[in-house]
Amino acid sequence: MRFLADESCDHAVVRALRKAGHTVEAISETSPRAGDADVLKRAVRAGVILLTEDRDFGRLVFAEGQATRRVVLLRFPASARTMLGDTIVGLVRNHGDRLAGRFVVVEPGRVRISPDLTEQEPT
Repeated sequence: MRFLADESCDHAVVRALRKAGHTVEAISETSPRAGDADVLKRAVRAGVILLTEDRDFGRLVFAEGQATRRVVLLRFPASARTMLGDTIVGLVRNHGDRLAGRFVVVEPGRVRISPDLTEQEPT
């Protein structure tokens, strides 16, 4: 699968997904300090899953109605950060086919997958 990791995304996630054979573009490596709206548009144009720890993407998707294909919001406290990489690789392995068109929130021991958001897709 292909991903775009927002600058807020822990680089351990990027490393773990790359090691598992996935393609991950990290904004911190290619476009540092890019704005959230620009990052979301970039993910939509590229047709990739956006990985973020920034709750502002929820606001952009739901409150402001920004078009999206897929967003994975990571919410891990400091005490659980060591589980991040393995958790995301497991999410992709177990739910990868369900991530398209969804807003997913991942917390330690919990995954919430929204209903399909593809009606927001740009035409």
